[in-house]
Amino acid sequence: MYKINRYFIIKILYMTIDVFFMMLAVYIACRIRPTTLPFEITFYNLYMQAESPVRSLLFMWVPINVFINNHNGLYETKREKLESIEIFQVIRAVAVSALLSIVLIYVVKIENFPRGILFMSTALIAVFFSVWRILKRSFVESLVSRGFNNFNALIIGAGKVGLMLGQELRRRKPLGIKVCGYLDDYKNQSDVPSHVKVLGKLSDFPVIAKREFVHQVYITLHNDYSIFSKILEDARDMGIAVRVVPQGFELMQSEFNKYNIGIIPVLEYCDLRNLHRHQGKRLFDIVVGTVLMFMILPLFAILAILVKLDSRGPILYLSRRYGRRGELFYMYKFRSMVENADDLLKDLRKRNEVDGPIFKMKKDPRVTRMGAFLRKYSLDELPQIFNVILGDMSLVGPRPLPIEQVEREDFRQLKRLDVRPGITGLWQIRGRSDVSFQRLVRWDIWYINNWSFWLDLHILWQTVPVVLKGRGAY
Repeated sequence: MYKINRYFIIKILYMTIDVFFMMLAVYIACRIRPTTLPFEITFYNLYMQAESPVRSLLFMWVPINVFINNHNGLYETKREKLESIEIFQVIRAVAVSALLSIVLIYVVKIENFPRGILFMSTALIAVFFSVWRILKRSFVESLVSRGFNNFNALIIGAGKVGLMLGQELRRRKPLGIKVCGYLDDYKNQSDVPSHVKVLGKLSDFPVIAKREFVHQVYITLHNDYSIFSKILEDARDMGIAVRVVPQGFELMQSEFNKYNIGIIPVLEYCDLRNLHRHQGKRLFDIVVGTVLMFMILPLFAILAILVKLDSRGPILYLSRRYGRRGELFYMYKFRSMVENADDLLKDLRKRNEVDGPIFKMKKDPRVTRMGAFLRKYSLDELPQIFNVILGDMSLVGPRPLPIEQVEREDFRQLKRLDVRPGITGLWQIRGRSDVSFQRLVRWDIWYINNWSFWLDLHILWQTVPVVLKGRGAY
C-alpha cells in the first residue's frame, strides 16, 4: 500500500509541476506582449477574471496536455528511458496539445484570443518541461548512485548475452540495478570470469530469488519453454518483475519495434533509425513541397494555358510509374508531346540514342514547340510537386522509369525501388539525358546507400543552375 501511495503522490507532484510551468509560461508570454490583452497582466487578471481568454484556454489546454503526458509515461521516473527520448516525447506532447487547443478555440469560439501568445507559450512550455525533467533526472540519478532505491537483479543465462547484459548493468550505475548473480544449467563458476557469480541451476530460481532478495530477473535463454514458463510463474507469485532479452538480438545491427496484432504482442527486428530518417525526409517533402506549390501556382496557370494553346490534347500527361516498393502511381507532367505520342513510339524505338531501357532522341518528332521549351528547362516536371505532397514521390530521389521500360530491364535497377522516386537526383545534376543508363543506376544506388539530409539539400541546390542552363535535356 505504501509503495502504491508513493507512486501516486509522485505522479500528482509531477502533474502539479507541469501545471505550474504552463501557467508561468503563459504569464511570461503575456508579459512579453502586454498590449495584446485589454487589461493589466497579473496572475489574478489572467487566471481569475471570467472575461480573460487565457483562463478559457488553460481550462482546455491543461487537461489535454496532462492526459497526453500521462499516456506517454512522462509522470513516471523510468531510469532506462534515454533522456533524448523523454525530451522528444515532451516536445511532441506540447505541440500536439497546442494544436488540439487551437482547434477547440475555434470550436467553442473563444473571441479575441491572441495567437502570438499561444505560439510563444507553447515554446516556453516545451523549454520549461524539458529543463525541469533534465534536472529531475539528474537529481534521481544522484540519489540512485548513492544507493537510494536500488534493485537486486538475477540474470538467467551466463552465456554471451547474459555476460554482456551484466556488464552493461554494472556500467550504468544511475540505473540502480545490482546484479546478484547468474543461473545457468550448462555453465559452472569455472566457465566464467572470476567477477561473475554462477549461483546455481535454473531449477534453483525460487530459493535463490528469496535468498538474494531479488527484485528483477532478466531472462537471456530461450531453450526450453517449460522452464521459461515455470520461472514466469514463480516470479509472479513472489512479485518479481521479469524482463526478457529478445532472442537473437546480438545478431542484429538495428533496433526493435513493438506493436500488437489483436491481443498478440509482436517484436519486430527493424532499423528504427532508418525509419526515422524516412519519416524526416517525408516531413521535409511535405513542408517544402507545400511551400513550392503555392509559389509556383501562377507559373503553373500560365504554362497550362500555353500548353493548351500550342497543340491539341490534355494539359497534363499521366504516366504510370513504379514507386517505392513497386507500388504503381500516376506521375503528373505537363504534356510536351503530340496527343498520340505513345502510339508513335514503336516506330521510333530503333532510333533510340541512349543505352538501356530508356528511350531518348535529341530531335524527337513527337515533341511540340512548347514541349521543347518545357523539356529544356524541366518545366514539364512542375506538376510532380503534387506527387510529392500525395506521397508518391520525393523532392530528391531516383527518377521513376515508365513501367514497360523497367520490366524490359534486368533486376539491376530494382534497388532503385527501395525509396520514393524523386523529381531531381544525381542524374539531373550530372548530365541529365546525356548520362548512360548504367551510370544512372550506379548513381541512384550510391544515393540510396549514402542518403543524408545534407545530400538532399546539396542536390536541390545544384539542380537550380543545371535547370537554368538547360544542358543535357531533350
